Order: sequence, then C-alpha cells, then structure tokens
Amino acid sequence: MTSLKLRKVAIDTYKENVAYLHRDCPLYHSEGFQALNKIEVRDGPEKSPVVAVLNIVDDENCLAPDELGLSEQTFAQLDVAEGTAVYIDHATPPDSLEAVHKKIAGEPLDRTEFLHICEDIVNNRYSKIEIAAFLVACAESGMERDEMLFLTEAMVETGERLDWGESLVVDKHCIGGIPGNRTTMLIVPIVAAHGMLMPKTSSRAITSPAGTADTMETLCKVNLEPGELRQIVRQQRGFIAWGGTARLSPVDDILISVERPLSLDSKGQMIASILSKKIAAGSTHLLIDIPVGPSAKVRTQAEALRLRKLFEYVGDRSSLELEVVITDGRQPIGNGVGPALEARDVLRVLQNDPLAPIDLKEKSLQLAGRILEFDADVRGGQGYHLARDLLESGRAWQKMQDIIAAQGASQIKPKTAALQYPVPAPADGVVMAIDNLQIARIARLAGAPMDKAAGVDLHCKLNDRVRKGTPLYTLHAEFRADYQFARNAIEQNNGYSIG
Repeated sequence: MTSLKLRKVAIDTYKENVAYLHRDCPLYHSEGFQALNKIEVRDGPEKSPVVAVLNIVDDENCLAPDELGLSEQTFAQLDVAEGTAVYIDHATPPDSLEAVHKKIAGEPLDRTEFLHICEDIVNNRYSKIEIAAFLVACAESGMERDEMLFLTEAMVETGERLDWGESLVVDKHCIGGIPGNRTTMLIVPIVAAHGMLMPKTSSRAITSPAGTADTMETLCKVNLEPGELRQIVRQQRGFIAWGGTARLSPVDDILISVERPLSLDSKGQMIASILSKKIAAGSTHLLIDIPVGPSAKVRTQAEALRLRKLFEYVGDRSSLELEVVITDGRQPIGNGVGPALEARDVLRVLQNDPLAPIDLKEKSLQLAGRILEFDADVRGGQGYHLARDLLESGRAWQKMQDIIAAQGASQIKPKTAALQYPVPAPADGVVMAIDNLQIARIARLAGAPMDKAAGVDLHCKLNDRVRKGTPLYTLHAEFRADYQFARNAIEQNNGYSIG
C-alpha cells in the first residue's frame, strides 16, 4: 500500500472533513480517485480511519504530489504529526444513506433509522451534499410528529448531556425572528435571584444582528468550558454563556451549517434542533416563546397554535415539562438592535432607569413570571408580581453583576459607534408597520453582530405619531463601508410604513 506524507492545510472547512490531493499524485490516477469522492485516511493499516471529502489541487505551492493535505478539522481528528506516513482508500458509503433515499421517496423513518443517520453525520461519514439531501427530503416530504420525536432523541443521544444534579432546571427559548428581543438577559438574573437553577447556554447570531451570546459578550466572557460553567452555576444559580464549547447536540450544529445557506427552516428540523439542545443541556422545565407577526418567523395565530401542539407532543414524550407562550411579534422589542445597543437596553431595565424600554421590561417580566411558576412554592398567577419585585428591588441587577463578575467582566458600559445617522420620517403620520426583516437586514449591513457597537437604535414604535423629518431610528456603524451599505439599504426601504 502506497503512503503519502501528511500535511496540514490551514483552511477552516466549517464542520466538514476535507482532504486535498495533487492532480499529479500517482494514486490519483492509479486508484481512480475523483474530486468530491469520500476517502478514508489512516496512519496505519490497522488504525481507525477518518472519512473526508476529496478535493484536487493543481498548484505544487499548495501541495506536493507525494503529500495528502487535510483541513484543520480533519487534521485534528486524525491527531498525528505533519509528515507522518498516511494511507488512503475509497470510503464505503454509510449504510444509513438507504434511509435518506427512503425519506426522499416520501416514506416515514423509524427511531433506529434516524439514530443511524445522526451517528453517521456526527462521525463525519456524510458529505454536505448528502446532508443537504437529507434536509431537503425532511423539508419537502414533511415529518410526522413521531419522526420529530425520533430525530430529537437521536440528536441528544449522539452528543454530550449535562446533568446538574437537581430536579428543577429551567430554561427559556424564543424561536427568533424579532430584532432586539433580548429577554433572556433579564429573565436569567430574575430567576436566579429567586434561587431557581437557570444555566443558560445561548447561541450566536446566524442570520440576525445579535444572538444572546453576542450581546452578553459586550459585558463579559461567554466562551467558557463546562467545568467553569459548573463552578459559576454552583455559586450564582445561573449563567449566560455560548453553548458551542459543551458539544450539546453536535449533529444539530452540523445540520445548521448546511441548512442556513439553503434558507431551509422546516418545522420538524426546528423543533428537533431546539428541544435536543435543551434536553442535552440538562433542562427539566422549558418555556418556549413563539412571536407572531407579519414579518416574524411565524405569521399567523393558526400557524403558532399548530407549532405549539408539535412542541408539546415532543416535549411530553421526552420527559421535558414544557410550556409554550404566543407573543406579539409585529415589531422589534426594545430600542436597540445590535449587541452593544441591546446590552444598553438590558442594563437600563435592570437598573430601573427611566429610559428603559417598557416593552422589553414587560415582556421579560411576563416570561420570567411563567418560569417562576414552575416552582411549586409559587402560586399560579403570582409569578409576574414576584418577577417585578425581584427586578424593582434591585436584586436582579445585583445578581446580574455577580454573574458578569463570575464569567469574567469586560465592561459594564457598552461602547458607542463612531458613525451615526438619524433616519428621518418621510412624511407626517402614524407608524402603521415596522418590518422586522428589513430592520434586521439594515443592522447587519451596518456591521452587527461582528462590530459590537453597530446596529439600529429605534426611536418610534407602532402607533406613534411622527412629523416629517422626525428621526425614526438612528443607524450606528463602526466603519465607513458598512455605514454606506446600510445607508443605501435605507434609501431603498427604511423598514417603516407611515400612514
């Protein structure tokens, strides 16, 4: 068997194993390897292989004919030194692909089939093309509610699972689509100040101007190892950290890396994604927020009710006590859209500042109240009043300061963007509608979430009366190019309808 010298290629292929072979490599011709074939790579005939998708290189400055290049992720998995002799062979297609073809044909899959698919995905036996086929099949054929349950279970089983050693571990999730909806950063300190356990692993933004982790990162560290999180939660009863270090439902992360570029957002995949992450994070009680509005992810009350029933079905059979609330998603929540601006709003609410956005405060209190009522000692209907007392007494603010300090405080006052532009109302009238998608797009064009201070600061909400020239919102940007991209988008559509 002919060997090749291993070389690390400094390319991040983002959750896909990729190998590189020079076109003049003798093995390329003699063994019939083709670009996009899957190959097995091992450093000895008896060693366990790593599976990777093959790419072909023509430039010897990148790779010599006697070398095999591996992307960063693949190199780390093989875990041997550069220059090591390695061997390649054609990969055997994973057996679970038969189930994918079955799903493409419109047939339902059982628990075992979903488990085998997830095992092969997490072990990098699927290319992104094969993952895309699976996702499209689930989206186009639809998923029965039992299939959603089976996929959720399989995603949990193929990753790590946290156990906090308590019978009541609460969590909250919003299905997204509403700019500025940073209620989590208010709910966690309120609930933790009451003494309930709320270890909150949150996401970074994928298509939005900020995720909870992006916003929290303006105040403290969020990239924390599981051991650090356990220490913090023992002391503070809660944290707000990025969930990427804990390897919770890793199949979900891989599926999302393919799903987002395809703009796929099937209900079955979304439910399995959310619930698998929460179960894996050790949650026992979960509150789901479904905002409804003409430019939200869920557009109608009927659609929200159907989604609620599906969440409840899967949650009930996963030993997860789950409550779903349907909320107003007709406009952004709070004033700031973008990490630093959203953090400013959160701090104003916690500090009982007169400038605090009322809608963000009230929604957070309503949701926190429902979570507090998971506690058997809190009577039904009393949660809101308890949440308000915890906030207005300053106990929630003190708890947030303690959590920030425990996670590694960076600053308490978020920075302000260098470039700002007040967007004027085009005419006298009343704000009839605000387009969530367009406001989010403008904030992202301005540089959010990568530039923490970038985004949009809203001055007017639904039903506000405005005069021509009154600022509807202020654009914030750090760099001139981003500022101009956002200005151009505003000229085409500022996101407001004045009637």
